[in-house]
Amino acid sequence: MESAKHAGDAAVAVSKAYGVETMFTLSGGHVFPLYDGAVHEGMRILDVRHEQSAVFAAEATARLTRKPGLAVLTAGPGITNGVSGVATAHFNGSPVVVMGGRAPKSRWGSGALQELDHPPLLEPITKLSFTADSVGQDVESAFRTAIAPHRGPVFVDFYMDDLFGPAAEHQAAIQTPSPLEPDPDDIAAVARLLAEAERPVLVYGSDVWMDRAEEAARDFAEAWRLPVIPNGQGRGILPAGHELLVTRARGQAFAQADLVVVIGTPLDFRLGYGWFGGKDGAPLARVVHIADAPSQLATHMRPAATAAGDLSVVLWSLGTACGENSVDPAKYAPWVSKLADTAAAAIAGDADLLAAESDPIHPMRIYGELGRVLADDAVVIGDGGDFVSYAGKYVEPKQPGNWLDPGPYGCLGTGLGYSIAARLARPSSQVVLLLGDGAAGFSLMDVDSLVRHGLPVVMICGNNGIWGLEKHPMQLLYGYDVAAELQPQCRYDQVVTALGGGGELVTKPSEIGPALRRAFDSGVPYMVNIATDPQVAYPRNTTGV
Repeated sequence: MESAKHAGDAAVAVSKAYGVETMFTLSGGHVFPLYDGAVHEGMRILDVRHEQSAVFAAEATARLTRKPGLAVLTAGPGITNGVSGVATAHFNGSPVVVMGGRAPKSRWGSGALQELDHPPLLEPITKLSFTADSVGQDVESAFRTAIAPHRGPVFVDFYMDDLFGPAAEHQAAIQTPSPLEPDPDDIAAVARLLAEAERPVLVYGSDVWMDRAEEAARDFAEAWRLPVIPNGQGRGILPAGHELLVTRARGQAFAQADLVVVIGTPLDFRLGYGWFGGKDGAPLARVVHIADAPSQLATHMRPAATAAGDLSVVLWSLGTACGENSVDPAKYAPWVSKLADTAAAAIAGDADLLAAESDPIHPMRIYGELGRVLADDAVVIGDGGDFVSYAGKYVEPKQPGNWLDPGPYGCLGTGLGYSIAARLARPSSQVVLLLGDGAAGFSLMDVDSLVRHGLPVVMICGNNGIWGLEKHPMQLLYGYDVAAELQPQCRYDQVVTALGGGGELVTKPSEIGPALRRAFDSGVPYMVNIATDPQVAYPRNTTGV
Protein backbone atom coordinates (compact mmCIF):
# COMPACT_ATOMS: atom_id res chain seq x y z
CA MET A 1 0.00 0.00 0.00
CA GLU A 2 1.57 3.29 -1.10
CA SER A 3 -0.10 5.48 1.51
CA ALA A 4 -2.36 4.89 4.49
CA LYS A 5 -6.02 5.70 4.06
CA HIS A 6 -6.33 6.56 7.75
CA ALA A 7 -4.69 5.79 11.07
CA GLY A 8 -6.54 2.48 11.34
CA ASP A 9 -4.62 1.20 8.32
CA ALA A 10 -1.33 2.08 9.95
CA ALA A 11 -2.26 0.38 13.23
CA VAL A 12 -3.34 -2.83 11.53
CA ALA A 13 -0.34 -2.92 9.18
CA VAL A 14 2.03 -2.81 12.16
CA SER A 15 0.00 -5.51 13.92
CA LYS A 16 0.31 -7.79 10.89
CA ALA A 17 4.04 -7.19 10.77
CA TYR A 18 4.25 -8.54 14.33
CA GLY A 19 2.46 -11.75 13.34
CA VAL A 20 -1.14 -10.95 14.23
CA GLU A 21 -3.60 -12.86 12.04
CA THR A 22 -6.90 -12.26 13.86
CA MET A 23 -8.46 -9.21 15.48
CA PHE A 24 -10.81 -10.15 18.32
CA THR A 25 -13.45 -7.53 19.03
CA LEU A 26 -17.02 -6.53 19.80
CA SER A 27 -18.36 -3.90 17.44
CA GLY A 28 -18.07 -0.25 18.49
CA GLY A 29 -18.10 2.99 16.55
CA HIS A 30 -15.02 4.43 18.22
CA VAL A 31 -12.83 1.80 16.53
CA PHE A 32 -14.37 1.57 13.04
CA PRO A 33 -11.08 2.61 11.36
CA LEU A 34 -9.35 -0.42 12.90
CA TYR A 35 -11.98 -2.66 11.30
CA ASP A 36 -11.57 -0.84 8.00
CA GLY A 37 -7.82 -1.29 8.30
CA ALA A 38 -8.29 -5.02 8.90
CA VAL A 39 -10.38 -5.23 5.72
CA HIS A 40 -7.71 -3.34 3.75
CA GLU A 41 -4.87 -5.45 5.17
CA GLY A 42 -6.61 -8.82 4.89
CA MET A 43 -6.74 -9.50 8.63
CA ARG A 44 -9.49 -11.73 9.98
CA ILE A 45 -12.02 -10.01 12.27
CA LEU A 46 -13.68 -12.27 14.81
CA ASP A 47 -16.43 -10.56 16.77
CA VAL A 48 -17.77 -11.91 20.05
CA ARG A 49 -20.71 -11.21 22.38
CA HIS A 50 -18.81 -9.79 25.37
CA GLU A 51 -15.54 -7.87 25.42
CA GLN A 52 -14.06 -10.17 28.04
CA SER A 53 -14.20 -12.98 25.48
CA ALA A 54 -12.33 -10.85 22.94
CA VAL A 55 -9.45 -10.32 25.37
CA PHE A 56 -9.50 -13.94 26.55
CA ALA A 57 -9.35 -15.07 22.91
CA ALA A 58 -6.40 -12.77 22.24
CA GLU A 59 -4.68 -14.03 25.38
CA ALA A 60 -5.20 -17.69 24.49
CA THR A 61 -3.93 -17.00 20.97
CA ALA A 62 -0.72 -15.65 22.48
CA ARG A 63 -0.38 -18.68 24.74
CA LEU A 64 -1.05 -21.24 22.01
CA THR A 65 0.90 -19.65 19.13
CA ARG A 66 3.57 -17.82 21.15
CA LYS A 67 2.92 -14.77 18.98
CA PRO A 68 1.19 -11.62 20.21
CA GLY A 69 -2.59 -11.55 20.38
CA LEU A 70 -4.75 -8.55 19.50
CA ALA A 71 -8.04 -7.38 21.00
CA VAL A 72 -9.84 -4.23 19.89
CA LEU A 73 -12.34 -2.70 22.33
CA THR A 74 -14.58 0.30 21.94
CA ALA A 75 -14.42 3.17 24.41
CA GLY A 76 -15.72 3.25 27.98
CA PRO A 77 -17.65 0.09 28.91
CA GLY A 78 -16.02 -1.81 26.06
CA ILE A 79 -12.69 -1.35 27.77
CA THR A 80 -13.90 -1.80 31.35
CA ASN A 81 -15.62 -5.04 30.28
CA GLY A 82 -12.23 -6.30 29.11
CA VAL A 83 -10.33 -5.58 32.33
CA SER A 84 -10.53 -9.13 33.74
CA GLY A 85 -9.06 -10.46 30.50
CA VAL A 86 -6.19 -7.99 30.70
CA ALA A 87 -5.58 -8.91 34.35
CA THR A 88 -5.48 -12.59 33.39
CA ALA A 89 -2.94 -11.84 30.66
CA HIS A 90 -0.89 -9.90 33.21
CA PHE A 91 -0.73 -12.80 35.66
CA ASN A 92 -0.04 -15.29 32.85
CA GLY A 93 2.66 -13.22 31.17
CA SER A 94 0.78 -13.30 27.88
CA PRO A 95 1.90 -10.90 25.12
CA VAL A 96 -1.39 -9.23 24.26
CA VAL A 97 -1.97 -5.81 22.76
CA VAL A 98 -5.36 -4.29 23.59
CA MET A 99 -6.31 -1.34 21.38
CA GLY A 100 -9.09 0.86 22.65
CA GLY A 101 -11.25 3.60 21.27
CA ARG A 102 -11.36 6.97 23.03
CA ALA A 103 -13.75 9.91 22.89
CA PRO A 104 -12.66 12.64 20.44
CA LYS A 105 -9.81 14.94 21.42
CA SER A 106 -11.78 17.86 20.03
CA ARG A 107 -14.59 17.17 22.53
CA TRP A 108 -12.49 15.97 25.44
CA GLY A 109 -13.78 17.26 28.76
CA SER A 110 -17.21 18.21 27.46
CA GLY A 111 -19.01 14.95 28.20
CA ALA A 112 -18.76 13.04 24.93
CA LEU A 113 -20.27 9.55 24.76
CA GLN A 114 -18.24 7.05 26.80
CA GLU A 115 -15.58 9.62 27.64
CA LEU A 116 -13.20 8.02 30.12
CA ASP A 117 -9.45 8.26 30.67
CA HIS A 118 -8.69 4.54 30.31
CA PRO A 119 -4.89 4.24 30.73
CA PRO A 120 -4.84 4.89 34.51
CA LEU A 121 -7.34 2.06 34.97
CA LEU A 122 -5.19 -0.40 33.02
CA GLU A 123 -1.79 0.73 34.27
CA PRO A 124 -1.57 -1.64 37.30
CA ILE A 125 -2.19 -4.73 35.14
CA THR A 126 -0.16 -3.90 32.02
CA LYS A 127 3.47 -3.43 31.08
CA LEU A 128 2.51 -0.17 29.42
CA SER A 129 -0.78 1.73 29.24
CA PHE A 130 -1.01 4.94 27.24
CA THR A 131 -2.84 7.06 24.69
CA ALA A 132 -1.32 7.06 21.21
CA ASP A 133 0.14 10.22 19.75
CA SER A 134 1.85 8.90 16.62
CA VAL A 135 -0.22 5.84 15.66
CA GLY A 136 2.26 3.72 13.71
CA GLN A 137 5.19 4.30 16.05
CA ASP A 138 3.07 3.87 19.17
CA VAL A 139 1.49 0.62 17.98
CA GLU A 140 4.94 -0.72 17.22
CA SER A 141 6.07 0.31 20.70
CA ALA A 142 3.09 -1.55 22.13
CA PHE A 143 3.96 -4.80 20.38
CA ARG A 144 7.67 -4.50 21.08
CA THR A 145 6.93 -4.02 24.78
CA ALA A 146 4.43 -6.89 24.94
CA ILE A 147 6.85 -9.49 23.54
CA ALA A 148 9.93 -8.41 25.50
CA PRO A 149 10.82 -10.53 28.55
CA HIS A 150 8.91 -10.79 30.80
CA ARG A 151 6.02 -10.86 28.32
CA GLY A 152 2.71 -9.27 29.19
CA PRO A 153 -0.23 -7.13 28.06
CA VAL A 154 -0.03 -3.59 26.73
CA PHE A 155 -2.95 -1.19 26.41
CA VAL A 156 -3.08 1.68 23.93
CA ASP A 157 -6.08 3.82 23.12
CA PHE A 158 -6.67 6.30 20.29
CA TYR A 159 -8.59 9.53 20.23
CA MET A 160 -11.50 8.97 17.88
CA ASP A 161 -10.64 11.94 15.67
CA ASP A 162 -7.00 10.82 15.44
CA LEU A 163 -8.03 7.30 14.47
CA PHE A 164 -10.40 8.48 11.76
CA GLY A 165 -7.85 10.99 10.50
CA PRO A 166 -4.97 10.44 8.09
CA ALA A 167 -1.70 8.92 9.25
CA ALA A 168 1.56 8.48 7.45
CA GLU A 169 2.43 4.92 6.57
CA HIS A 170 4.76 3.41 9.15
CA GLN A 171 7.19 0.70 8.15
CA ALA A 172 7.55 -1.54 11.19
CA ALA A 173 11.14 -2.31 12.12
CA ILE A 174 10.56 -5.66 13.78
CA GLN A 175 12.89 -6.16 16.70
CA THR A 176 12.94 -9.64 18.19
CA PRO A 177 14.18 -9.46 21.77
CA SER A 178 17.74 -10.72 22.13
CA PRO A 179 18.04 -13.76 24.41
CA LEU A 180 18.86 -12.69 27.94
CA GLU A 181 22.03 -14.49 29.01
CA PRO A 182 22.00 -15.81 32.59
CA ASP A 183 24.81 -14.95 35.00
CA PRO A 184 27.31 -17.85 34.85
CA ASP A 185 27.87 -17.60 38.61
CA ASP A 186 24.14 -18.07 39.19
CA ILE A 187 24.12 -21.14 36.96
CA ALA A 188 27.15 -22.58 38.73
CA ALA A 189 25.43 -22.10 42.10
CA VAL A 190 22.39 -24.05 40.94
CA ALA A 191 24.60 -26.86 39.60
CA ARG A 192 26.40 -27.10 42.94
CA LEU A 193 23.08 -27.48 44.73
CA LEU A 194 22.10 -30.28 42.35
CA ALA A 195 25.43 -31.98 43.00
CA GLU A 196 24.74 -31.91 46.74
CA ALA A 197 21.11 -33.00 46.52
CA GLU A 198 19.82 -36.54 46.93
CA ARG A 199 16.09 -35.90 46.46
CA PRO A 200 15.69 -33.12 43.88
CA VAL A 201 12.48 -32.20 42.05
CA LEU A 202 12.06 -30.06 38.93
CA VAL A 203 8.96 -27.92 38.49
CA TYR A 204 8.34 -26.73 34.92
CA GLY A 205 5.89 -23.85 34.52
CA SER A 206 4.12 -22.01 31.73
CA ASP A 207 7.05 -19.77 30.86
CA VAL A 208 9.09 -22.79 29.79
CA TRP A 209 6.56 -23.23 26.99
CA MET A 210 6.20 -19.52 26.31
CA ASP A 211 9.99 -19.16 26.08
CA ARG A 212 10.12 -21.99 23.52
CA ALA A 213 12.28 -23.97 25.93
CA GLU A 214 10.26 -27.18 26.04
CA GLU A 215 12.89 -29.21 24.15
CA ALA A 216 15.72 -27.96 26.34
CA ALA A 217 13.62 -28.70 29.43
CA ARG A 218 12.85 -32.26 28.38
CA ASP A 219 16.49 -32.90 27.43
CA PHE A 220 17.74 -31.53 30.75
CA ALA A 221 15.40 -33.69 32.83
CA GLU A 222 16.27 -36.80 30.84
CA ALA A 223 20.02 -36.18 30.81
CA TRP A 224 20.22 -35.78 34.59
CA ARG A 225 17.38 -38.19 35.49
CA LEU A 226 15.42 -35.59 37.46
CA PRO A 227 11.76 -36.13 38.44
CA VAL A 228 9.41 -33.50 37.05
CA ILE A 229 6.15 -31.95 38.22
CA PRO A 230 4.61 -29.62 35.61
CA ASN A 231 2.61 -26.50 36.31
CA GLY A 232 0.19 -24.72 33.95
CA GLN A 233 1.43 -24.82 30.37
CA GLY A 234 4.44 -26.78 31.52
CA ARG A 235 2.10 -29.75 31.29
CA GLY A 236 3.02 -31.99 28.35
CA ILE A 237 6.71 -31.07 28.24
CA LEU A 238 7.16 -34.56 29.60
CA PRO A 239 4.29 -36.47 27.98
CA ALA A 240 1.79 -38.62 29.82
CA GLY A 241 3.42 -41.88 30.83
CA HIS A 242 6.98 -40.55 30.87
CA GLU A 243 9.08 -42.31 33.50
CA LEU A 244 10.25 -39.02 35.05
CA LEU A 245 6.79 -37.44 35.22
CA VAL A 246 5.68 -37.76 38.85
CA THR A 247 2.64 -35.49 39.00
CA ARG A 248 0.67 -38.15 40.87
CA ALA A 249 3.39 -38.28 43.54
CA ARG A 250 3.30 -34.50 43.99
CA GLY A 251 2.49 -34.54 47.70
CA GLN A 252 5.30 -36.93 48.55
CA ALA A 253 7.75 -35.20 46.23
CA PHE A 254 7.22 -31.79 47.77
CA ALA A 255 7.10 -33.16 51.32
CA GLN A 256 10.34 -35.16 51.13
CA ALA A 257 12.48 -33.33 48.56
CA ASP A 258 15.73 -31.79 49.72
CA LEU A 259 15.94 -29.50 46.65
CA VAL A 260 13.14 -28.08 44.50
CA VAL A 261 14.14 -26.29 41.30
CA VAL A 262 11.24 -24.17 40.06
CA ILE A 263 11.57 -22.95 36.48
CA GLY A 264 9.26 -20.60 34.64
CA THR A 265 6.50 -20.11 37.20
CA PRO A 266 6.06 -17.96 40.32
CA LEU A 267 6.42 -19.32 43.83
CA ASP A 268 2.77 -18.58 44.49
CA PHE A 269 -0.14 -20.32 46.24
CA ARG A 270 -0.05 -23.16 43.71
CA LEU A 271 3.41 -24.10 44.98
CA GLY A 272 2.91 -23.42 48.68
CA TYR A 273 4.56 -20.01 48.28
CA GLY A 274 7.90 -21.76 47.83
CA TRP A 275 7.99 -23.75 51.07
CA PHE A 276 8.78 -27.43 50.50
CA GLY A 277 9.89 -30.30 52.69
CA GLY A 278 9.59 -30.16 56.44
CA LYS A 279 7.19 -33.10 56.52
CA ASP A 280 7.53 -36.73 57.52
CA GLY A 281 10.63 -35.86 59.54
CA ALA A 282 12.43 -34.24 56.60
CA PRO A 283 14.05 -30.80 56.89
CA LEU A 284 12.87 -27.89 54.77
CA ALA A 285 14.00 -28.23 51.18
CA ARG A 286 16.34 -25.77 49.57
CA VAL A 287 14.64 -23.90 46.73
CA VAL A 288 15.99 -22.62 43.42
CA HIS A 289 13.93 -20.14 41.45
CA ILE A 290 14.65 -19.64 37.75
CA ALA A 291 12.74 -17.14 35.62
CA ASP A 292 12.86 -15.61 32.16
CA ALA A 293 13.51 -12.13 33.59
CA PRO A 294 14.87 -10.79 36.89
CA SER A 295 11.53 -9.10 37.60
CA GLN A 296 9.90 -12.53 37.99
CA LEU A 297 12.21 -13.87 40.70
CA ALA A 298 10.62 -14.40 44.10
CA THR A 299 11.05 -11.60 46.63
CA HIS A 300 8.74 -12.85 49.41
CA MET A 301 11.24 -15.53 50.44
CA ARG A 302 14.96 -16.12 50.05
CA PRO A 303 15.71 -19.00 47.65
CA ALA A 304 18.98 -20.87 47.99
CA ALA A 305 19.83 -19.76 44.45
CA THR A 306 18.23 -17.87 41.58
CA ALA A 307 18.92 -17.37 37.89
CA ALA A 308 17.24 -15.34 35.19
CA GLY A 309 17.50 -15.43 31.43
CA ASP A 310 16.21 -17.02 28.26
CA LEU A 311 15.05 -20.37 29.60
CA SER A 312 16.54 -22.43 26.76
CA VAL A 313 19.90 -20.79 27.39
CA VAL A 314 19.50 -21.28 31.13
CA LEU A 315 18.78 -25.00 30.76
CA TRP A 316 21.57 -25.62 28.24
CA SER A 317 24.01 -23.72 30.45
CA LEU A 318 22.84 -25.57 33.52
CA GLY A 319 23.38 -28.90 31.79
CA THR A 320 26.97 -27.92 31.03
CA ALA A 321 27.51 -26.70 34.59
CA CYS A 322 26.12 -29.96 36.00
CA GLY A 323 28.82 -31.83 34.10
CA GLU A 324 31.48 -29.46 35.37
CA ASN A 325 30.27 -29.90 38.96
CA SER A 326 30.19 -33.70 38.80
CA VAL A 327 26.45 -34.05 39.19
CA ASP A 328 25.75 -37.80 39.35
CA PRO A 329 22.28 -38.73 38.11
CA ALA A 330 22.73 -42.26 39.45
CA LYS A 331 22.53 -40.81 42.95
CA TYR A 332 18.93 -39.79 42.30
CA ALA A 333 17.81 -43.23 41.10
CA PRO A 334 16.36 -44.49 44.42
CA TRP A 335 14.42 -41.24 44.85
CA VAL A 336 13.07 -41.33 41.30
CA SER A 337 12.08 -44.97 41.73
CA LYS A 338 10.29 -44.19 44.99
CA LEU A 339 8.28 -41.37 43.40
CA ALA A 340 7.51 -43.48 40.34
CA ASP A 341 6.16 -46.25 42.57
CA THR A 342 3.97 -43.77 44.45
CA ALA A 343 2.67 -42.31 41.19
CA ALA A 344 1.93 -45.76 39.78
CA ALA A 345 0.07 -46.75 42.95
CA ALA A 346 -2.01 -43.55 42.79
CA ILE A 347 -2.89 -44.18 39.16
CA ALA A 348 -3.87 -47.78 39.94
CA GLY A 349 -5.94 -46.56 42.87
CA ASP A 350 -7.97 -44.30 40.59
CA ALA A 351 -9.31 -47.15 38.48
CA ASP A 352 -12.48 -47.79 40.47
CA LEU A 353 -13.67 -44.17 40.54
CA LEU A 354 -12.74 -43.55 36.91
CA ALA A 355 -15.14 -46.40 36.10
CA ALA A 356 -17.65 -45.66 38.88
CA GLU A 357 -21.24 -46.73 38.25
CA SER A 358 -22.58 -44.54 41.05
CA ASP A 359 -25.81 -42.61 40.58
CA PRO A 360 -25.58 -39.58 40.77
CA ILE A 361 -22.49 -39.57 38.58
CA HIS A 362 -19.11 -39.23 40.27
CA PRO A 363 -17.15 -36.54 38.35
CA MET A 364 -14.16 -38.85 38.02
CA ARG A 365 -16.20 -41.15 35.77
CA ILE A 366 -16.33 -38.33 33.22
CA TYR A 367 -12.54 -38.23 33.05
CA GLY A 368 -12.36 -41.99 32.77
CA GLU A 369 -14.55 -41.77 29.66
CA LEU A 370 -12.84 -38.67 28.26
CA GLY A 371 -9.44 -40.35 28.42
CA ARG A 372 -10.67 -42.99 25.98
CA VAL A 373 -11.57 -40.50 23.24
CA LEU A 374 -8.95 -37.73 23.56
CA ALA A 375 -6.42 -37.57 20.72
CA ASP A 376 -2.75 -36.98 21.44
CA ASP A 377 -2.91 -33.45 20.04
CA ALA A 378 -6.20 -32.44 21.70
CA VAL A 379 -6.33 -28.96 23.20
CA VAL A 380 -7.96 -29.18 26.63
CA ILE A 381 -9.31 -26.02 28.26
CA GLY A 382 -10.40 -25.78 31.87
CA ASP A 383 -12.85 -23.15 33.12
CA GLY A 384 -14.25 -24.00 36.52
CA GLY A 385 -13.53 -24.89 40.13
CA ASP A 386 -13.89 -28.38 41.54
CA PHE A 387 -14.79 -29.99 38.20
CA VAL A 388 -11.71 -28.58 36.48
CA SER A 389 -9.51 -29.48 39.46
CA TYR A 390 -10.21 -33.11 38.59
CA ALA A 391 -9.03 -32.38 35.06
CA GLY A 392 -5.74 -31.05 36.38
CA LYS A 393 -5.26 -34.37 38.11
CA TYR A 394 -6.58 -36.85 35.57
CA VAL A 395 -5.98 -35.25 32.16
CA GLU A 396 -2.27 -35.53 31.39
CA PRO A 397 -1.34 -33.93 28.04
CA LYS A 398 0.78 -35.91 25.63
CA GLN A 399 2.22 -32.82 23.94
CA PRO A 400 3.27 -29.40 25.23
CA GLY A 401 1.17 -26.35 24.50
CA ASN A 402 -2.14 -28.23 24.57
CA TRP A 403 -3.44 -27.25 28.00
CA LEU A 404 -5.12 -23.95 28.93
CA ASP A 405 -6.52 -22.86 32.26
CA PRO A 406 -7.04 -19.36 33.67
CA GLY A 407 -3.70 -19.44 35.51
CA PRO A 408 -2.93 -17.94 38.90
CA TYR A 409 -5.50 -15.14 38.65
CA GLY A 410 -8.21 -17.81 38.67
CA CYS A 411 -10.74 -15.86 36.61
CA LEU A 412 -13.87 -17.78 35.65
CA GLY A 413 -15.34 -17.08 32.23
CA THR A 414 -12.21 -17.63 30.16
CA GLY A 415 -13.54 -20.78 28.53
CA LEU A 416 -15.44 -19.57 25.47
CA GLY A 417 -12.79 -17.01 24.50
CA TYR A 418 -10.08 -19.62 24.94
CA SER A 419 -12.09 -22.09 22.85
CA ILE A 420 -12.45 -19.62 20.00
CA ALA A 421 -8.70 -19.05 19.97
CA ALA A 422 -7.89 -22.75 20.22
CA ARG A 423 -10.07 -23.69 17.27
CA LEU A 424 -8.36 -21.02 15.12
CA ALA A 425 -4.84 -21.87 16.32
CA ARG A 426 -5.26 -25.67 16.06
CA PRO A 427 -7.76 -26.21 13.23
CA SER A 428 -7.14 -29.95 12.90
CA SER A 429 -7.10 -30.82 16.63
CA GLN A 430 -9.87 -31.73 19.00
CA VAL A 431 -10.77 -28.74 21.17
CA VAL A 432 -12.39 -29.67 24.47
CA LEU A 433 -13.74 -27.13 26.93
CA LEU A 434 -14.31 -28.40 30.47
CA LEU A 435 -16.87 -26.15 32.15
CA GLY A 436 -18.14 -26.05 35.65
CA ASP A 437 -21.81 -25.13 35.71
CA GLY A 438 -20.89 -21.96 37.60
CA ALA A 439 -18.34 -20.96 35.00
CA ALA A 440 -20.85 -21.61 32.23
CA GLY A 441 -22.88 -18.65 33.41
CA PHE A 442 -20.08 -16.19 32.65
CA SER A 443 -19.66 -16.66 28.92
CA LEU A 444 -22.01 -19.26 27.45
CA MET A 445 -23.61 -16.65 25.20
CA ASP A 446 -20.40 -16.74 23.16
CA VAL A 447 -21.48 -20.13 21.82
CA ASP A 448 -23.20 -17.83 19.36
CA SER A 449 -19.74 -16.64 18.30
CA LEU A 450 -18.60 -20.23 17.77
CA VAL A 451 -21.67 -20.90 15.66
CA ARG A 452 -21.49 -17.72 13.57
CA HIS A 453 -17.82 -18.26 12.79
CA GLY A 454 -18.06 -22.00 12.16
CA LEU A 455 -15.87 -23.12 15.05
CA PRO A 456 -16.78 -26.58 16.39
CA VAL A 457 -15.81 -27.17 20.01
CA VAL A 458 -16.80 -29.97 22.39
CA MET A 459 -18.01 -28.57 25.72
CA ILE A 460 -18.32 -30.84 28.75
CA CYS A 461 -20.23 -29.30 31.63
CA GLY A 462 -19.79 -30.85 35.05
CA ASN A 463 -23.19 -29.86 36.40
CA ASN A 464 -23.52 -30.41 40.14
CA GLY A 465 -25.96 -27.54 40.71
CA ILE A 466 -23.77 -25.73 43.25
CA TRP A 467 -20.77 -23.50 43.62
CA GLY A 468 -18.77 -26.47 44.86
CA LEU A 469 -15.58 -24.56 45.59
CA GLU A 470 -17.55 -22.40 48.06
CA LYS A 471 -20.40 -24.58 49.34
CA HIS A 472 -18.33 -27.35 50.92
CA PRO A 473 -15.78 -25.08 52.66
CA MET A 474 -18.59 -22.86 53.95
CA GLN A 475 -20.36 -25.90 55.38
CA LEU A 476 -17.11 -26.90 57.05
CA LEU A 477 -16.54 -23.44 58.53
CA TYR A 478 -20.06 -22.47 59.57
CA GLY A 479 -22.22 -25.55 59.36
CA TYR A 480 -24.35 -23.89 56.68
CA ASP A 481 -23.93 -22.23 53.31
CA VAL A 482 -25.45 -19.27 51.48
CA ALA A 483 -25.14 -17.98 47.91
CA ALA A 484 -23.83 -21.38 46.84
CA GLU A 485 -26.81 -22.97 45.09
CA LEU A 486 -27.45 -23.20 41.34
CA GLN A 487 -30.28 -24.90 39.45
CA PRO A 488 -29.93 -28.71 39.65
CA GLN A 489 -29.59 -30.19 36.16
CA CYS A 490 -29.98 -26.76 34.55
CA ARG A 491 -30.25 -27.29 30.79
CA TYR A 492 -27.13 -25.48 29.61
CA ASP A 493 -27.14 -27.89 26.68
CA GLN A 494 -30.43 -26.37 25.52
CA VAL A 495 -28.81 -22.93 25.61
CA VAL A 496 -26.17 -24.25 23.23
CA THR A 497 -28.84 -25.79 21.02
CA ALA A 498 -30.86 -22.56 21.00
CA LEU A 499 -27.75 -20.68 19.86
CA GLY A 500 -27.32 -23.01 16.89
CA GLY A 501 -25.11 -25.75 18.30
CA GLY A 502 -25.93 -29.19 19.64
CA GLY A 503 -26.12 -30.80 23.03
CA GLU A 504 -27.68 -33.26 25.42
CA LEU A 505 -28.16 -33.89 29.12
CA VAL A 506 -26.51 -36.98 30.60
CA THR A 507 -27.70 -38.42 33.92
CA LYS A 508 -26.39 -42.00 33.82
CA PRO A 509 -22.74 -43.11 33.83
CA SER A 510 -23.30 -45.46 30.89
CA GLU A 511 -24.48 -42.53 28.75
CA ILE A 512 -21.24 -40.51 29.04
CA GLY A 513 -19.08 -42.34 26.51
CA PRO A 514 -21.66 -42.44 23.70
CA ALA A 515 -22.51 -38.77 24.28
CA LEU A 516 -18.86 -37.77 24.01
CA ARG A 517 -18.50 -39.66 20.76
CA ARG A 518 -21.59 -37.93 19.36
CA ALA A 519 -20.12 -34.59 20.38
CA PHE A 520 -16.82 -35.19 18.60
CA ASP A 521 -18.60 -36.48 15.51
CA SER A 522 -21.09 -33.60 15.32
CA GLY A 523 -18.92 -30.98 13.62
CA VAL A 524 -20.70 -28.19 15.54
CA PRO A 525 -20.30 -26.53 18.94
CA TYR A 526 -21.75 -29.29 21.14
CA MET A 527 -22.33 -29.51 24.88
CA VAL A 528 -22.43 -32.72 26.87
CA ASN A 529 -24.16 -31.51 30.04
CA ILE A 530 -23.46 -34.10 32.73
CA ALA A 531 -25.35 -34.10 36.03
CA THR A 532 -22.84 -34.95 38.77
CA ASP A 533 -23.12 -35.70 42.46
CA PRO A 534 -23.14 -32.43 44.48
CA GLN A 535 -22.00 -34.30 47.58
CA VAL A 536 -18.60 -35.08 46.04
CA ALA A 537 -16.00 -32.44 46.89
CA TYR A 538 -12.59 -32.31 45.28
CA PRO A 539 -9.99 -33.10 47.98
CA ARG A 540 -7.80 -30.01 48.30
CA ASN A 541 -5.93 -27.89 50.78
CA THR A 542 -5.47 -24.14 50.84
CA THR A 543 -1.78 -23.89 49.98
CA GLY A 544 -1.76 -25.48 46.55
CA VAL A 545 0.73 -28.20 47.55
